[in-house]
Amino acid sequence: MGSRSSVRVVDSCLVPPSAETPRKALWLSALDLVLANRGYTPLVHLYSASDLAAAATDWFNVAKLKKSMAKALVPFYPLAGRLSTDSDGRIEVNCNAEGALFVVAHSDHTVEDFRDSPELRKLLCPRVQQSSVILAAQVTFLRCGGAVIGTAGHHAVVDGASMFHFIRTWARYCRDGERAAIEPPFHDRRLLRARSPPIVRPETVPMFCSRLAMHEPSPTSAVATEVFAFSKDQLRALKRHCGGASTFCAVSALVWRCVCVARRLDPDTVTRMNFPVDVRRRLEPPLPDGYFGNGVVNVFATAAVRDVVSETLASVANRIKGTTERFDDGLLRSAVDYFEMEAEKGGRPEHSGNLPETELRMNSWYHLRTYEADFGWGKPRVMTRAEAVRGGWVYLLDAGCGDGSAHLLVSLEAATLEKFQRAIATCGALANAHARL
Repeated sequence: MGSRSSVRVVDSCLVPPSAETPRKALWLSALDLVLANRGYTPLVHLYSASDLAAAATDWFNVAKLKKSMAKALVPFYPLAGRLSTDSDGRIEVNCNAEGALFVVAHSDHTVEDFRDSPELRKLLCPRVQQSSVILAAQVTFLRCGGAVIGTAGHHAVVDGASMFHFIRTWARYCRDGERAAIEPPFHDRRLLRARSPPIVRPETVPMFCSRLAMHEPSPTSAVATEVFAFSKDQLRALKRHCGGASTFCAVSALVWRCVCVARRLDPDTVTRMNFPVDVRRRLEPPLPDGYFGNGVVNVFATAAVRDVVSETLASVANRIKGTTERFDDGLLRSAVDYFEMEAEKGGRPEHSGNLPETELRMNSWYHLRTYEADFGWGKPRVMTRAEAVRGGWVYLLDAGCGDGSAHLLVSLEAATLEKFQRAIATCGALANAHARL
């Protein structure tokens, strides 16, 4: 069912910008380089023909999609370039306007099939492994009349905020043409240049720069993924239970506790929760609106297992919040300096596999306007990662209902995930929170 033959590619081409763009080498910051080995982030937006008039004659018109992508690539010209290296071997973007990869495919599956299968969802994104291409997109037409836009942007060039900025722009050009209201991107990444000489504060490495100790799963410990749906009322109750914490801190506190319980960790063991934090508005001065690139740093909240499972959820949420409250411009600049020093040494390889049982990774796309991708045929029915391949990784996503509800994409070893389901079901604020995408 998950074989690549279930999605048949019928066309593949490059889409260059529709107008002249700067031809130059684009310098990448240390925050870009530290994520370069992550490769591509595969995303899918699933659209159902029933969400609009099924009689639309131009339903996901390929020519229109290509034309609007070409127009969007003018302001977002780095995405039409190629990854390269300078004379010192440092990764950069060759802004040569060669274009983004655009693939057209057909499948005999339905929207429902892909909703329930991460294995199938990853077939909805173009295959660009080991390529210098920065952006690729695939439109797949389904047997049920639905359509899927799959995208893959290279993490060396874009983080989540930047990638969704481009997708919104592409969608608006497709839907509104010349009347499209565009938020221009800002491309000068030298605002994140390291200082000379570097100044690395003692607390920088344990807070930002600890390594994730990934390990290969055993043949009997396959990773499983489930989605949990949180209504706005459930989130409101959880946040109240956490003393008025933010949505991210409240949900993260709950997940951290339930994962520790599900893994049956020794109470004296030290556990860490790692999560990315957007620094765009935390620097002095803040980065300009529309900063296009990687503007996140990864931080670690650390505690004894007994504290995570026995303290009030409000206390656990405060631990997470307290990690970010220590940020100031000097500390963030110190992290940039450290990552630059690492880049000069050749960086660190990105390892595949699962996180150890004491570790948890929380990623939040909850506020990234992920559902503002109306190409003219209605908003997506579902937006999610195409695949979640690592045990211990969790994504907090907007549910797309427009009311503040959320989805939680959880990837854990199968036996642990069953215990996690039971643990989260015992929380009064979130009883019966499980749902499929």
